[in-house]
Order: sequence, then structure tokens, then C-alpha cells
Amino acid sequence: MPKGPFSARAKSPWAELNLVTEKCGRDELFESGVKDEAPMKLGADVMSGSVDGLPEVDLVIVGAGLSGVIIAERCATELGLTSLVLDKRDHIGGNVYDTIHPETGIRVSQYGAHLFHTQFDRVWDYVKNYSEWQPFDHRVVGKVADTEGVDQLVPIPPTQETVNKLFGENIKTEAEMQAWYDKVRVPNAEPKNGEEAALSRVGPQLYEKIFKHYTKKQWDKYPAELDASVLMRLPCRTTTDDRYFPCKYQALPYRGYTRIFENILFTGASKDKVTIRLNCDFFAIRDKLPKHKMLVFTGPIDAYYASQGLPKLEYRSIRFEEEVVKEPEDGFFQEAMVVNYPAAGVPFTRIIEYKHTPNQPENVKNGETKGTVIYKEYSSAVGDPYYPVPNPANQQLYEKYRDLATNEKDVAFVGRLASYKYFNMDQAILNALEMYDSLKANGKLDPKRTPMDMQSSGK
Repeated sequence: MPKGPFSARAKSPWAELNLVTEKCGRDELFESGVKDEAPMKLGADVMSGSVDGLPEVDLVIVGAGLSGVIIAERCATELGLTSLVLDKRDHIGGNVYDTIHPETGIRVSQYGAHLFHTQFDRVWDYVKNYSEWQPFDHRVVGKVADTEGVDQLVPIPPTQETVNKLFGENIKTEAEMQAWYDKVRVPNAEPKNGEEAALSRVGPQLYEKIFKHYTKKQWDKYPAELDASVLMRLPCRTTTDDRYFPCKYQALPYRGYTRIFENILFTGASKDKVTIRLNCDFFAIRDKLPKHKMLVFTGPIDAYYASQGLPKLEYRSIRFEEEVVKEPEDGFFQEAMVVNYPAAGVPFTRIIEYKHTPNQPENVKNGETKGTVIYKEYSSAVGDPYYPVPNPANQQLYEKYRDLATNEKDVAFVGRLASYKYFNMDQAILNALEMYDSLKANGKLDPKRTPMDMQSSGK
């Protein structure tokens, strides 16, 4: 295997589009003497799973992920409100939680790779208060067979390099790439399903090589079984830009994502105004909760209404298969942090090797860690909910749940699971900040915009 780590920065001129150019932001806990790279050890009361004897609070917040902790922090800092934050897991941070792998010392994400990127100035300004950050241009490669059946490592989303390597082309300009797309696309003004949409966007060659079977593995449905809107968003790049995201702010937290949550909850006003209880199943202890004025629920909306007899909403989950590689060649298992496997014959969707990331502990960055750890990801219908399944039946069912939620008094549903929408990290942060704005202005936690609105604006 080639020597690592994979470069943290894209090539010029694409790297210059990232406005994060150097280490920035503030880590108050680090400044106060917290030097350990691992997540902080929390007290027995926090880990107890018990809410017995707790005093009255203004808000009970179910979920210690991005949505829950940001609502708690904003309410504490600006309004002086008290919150009790509950989570059934044994850690804060929700799916963003990362930790130090016990055998290798490598910083890993427990629930899959998270790459911060945003167009929103407000989001970037907010997160810089709770972590130091370093620039990182996330790039993904796929292991894909060319026309001769030889595996090639190519950029995903496809670029000029992808087409040249896979199909023996010699494209050198944007005009030539556009001409290639124009030649291979299957015109369709009104595609009826995801396959027709994909063929109209990228043509049959890229569709078969990269998108068709990967979609089946991800959703357990071929594109022909999905709504056209799902694949109408396929990126069609004509340039050499191999960055996965086009956003103007792209960075990694210097000491990991969990540190962001620790700074939000354990410094400033939150330190005195926010109480945390982990290992705490809301549905098991809801009758024991302290008196409160508002409940903020960030979990799956169908779980909240399980007693109503409605069907469950459909989600896709991820199963992670961990493997420690003790003596990989040149210290790394693969050529990049993320390698996708779009072929039908490979059961997993991708392999993640976190050792490539630049926000590793110093001993890992210095090459003192000889081994590595990889995670193969398998899409699954069972497990923690990750991705809402986008089809008309699920949307209609969600509307029924939303109608129930509208009639709830002093209960707010916040975040991706409660909204049955996939949020990127920055969208989850912005959604929480704007819902707090609503609470501050009119006493209700109401969303300002949809996830689609967030994708089309950077304000």
C-alpha cells in the first residue's frame, strides 16, 4: 500500500476555496488544563441513569446530541434557563461522539465518519467558540474496476480523473468533460424513478460503475425503486475538483468532536444551568422526571408516539465491523481515510481508516503508532436509526406524526430524528440555533427553514 497519511488538503486551486486556512477557534477546557485526548470521565451521578431527587428545571431535553446540547446551552447562556439533558447512551455527543481506540490510541468515531463543512457563517462562528479547528478538505476515493476489469482508485464524486481512469478517456478541460456528459447522458425531462434520473445526469457508464449497486447496498433498493428526486442530486463535476464538499468552511476539531460537546456543557453558563443524566431511557423514567415547563424531544418521532398504534417510520442503519491491523505496510491499511466500494460483489459500502486524519493525538501523528484500525460499513435495516428512507409512503406517515406533534402542549420536536429528515452536522446546528431564536422571540421552538432551504443558502 502507498505511504500515508492521505493529504489533509486538496490541490490548488481547490484548497484555496476553503476559508479555513490555519488553526483557529478556542478550546476553553484545554486552556484550563484538560490535556487528555480521550473524552472526559464523567461523575457517577451523570452516569447513574437516575433522575430521582432532581430539582425543578425549565426544560427537559431528551438527547445529548447536537440539537439537544445547543438548545440547552443557548437557553442557559442567553436566558438563564435550567435544563436536564437525558440520553440513553453512556456518553454525550450523539452520533458525533468520537473517542480514543483502546488498543491503538487512534482517534475514531464510534458511529461513522463525521466531516464538518458549512456555508453558514453563523454556524462557523458558533462552533469556533467550543473547539480549536484545523483546515481539512475531505476527499473520497472509490475502488472501481475499469473497462479491462482492473481496480482503479478514483475520485468520488466523479471528476475528469475518474472518467479518464475508468473509461480510457483523455479529458483535460471543462469543455471536454461537459461534451463527454452531453454524449453519454440519456435525455429525460421528467424521470419517473431514480434510475431514469441517474441516467439523465451521468449516463449509463458511470451509473453502472459507481451509483447503481452502491445505492442498492445503501438503501436495499435499486435506483429504479427510489423516487427520482433522490438521484437528481448526483453531482456532475466538469473540473478536477476532487473535494467531497464545496463548502467555504471545511475543518476538523483539533481534539475531536466530543471536546465540542464537553466545552458546550461544562463551561460558561451551562456548567451551572445544565444537568446531565446518561444511561437514562426517557420512556422508562418519564413518570419520574422533575417538574419542568417544556419537554424538548430529539429522538425518533415515531418512538415518542409508539402507544398510538401507528406503523414505524422506515430508517436505514449502519453496522460497523472493526478490524485492528497490527503491522500494515508503511503503517496504513489503505490509501485514504475513506475508500468506497460501489461494486455489487463487495458486501460493505466503504472502509474508514481514521489514522489518516490530521486531528490525531501527537503520538499517532508522529508515527509512534505502528498499527491501525479500520471499519467496514454495512448498511442495514436494523440498528440505530441513521437515514430516513425517502419515499412517498414514509413521508405520508410522517405527516400523521407531525399532526400529532403540532397538538402537543409544551413539547417541542427538534433535530433530524424528530423531523424525519437527514441533517448534515451544520444543518443540525443551524436548525437548533434558529429554533432557539423562535423560543426567544415567541416562546415556541419552531423551525425557520427546511433542510432543502439550508442547502440552497449560506446566510
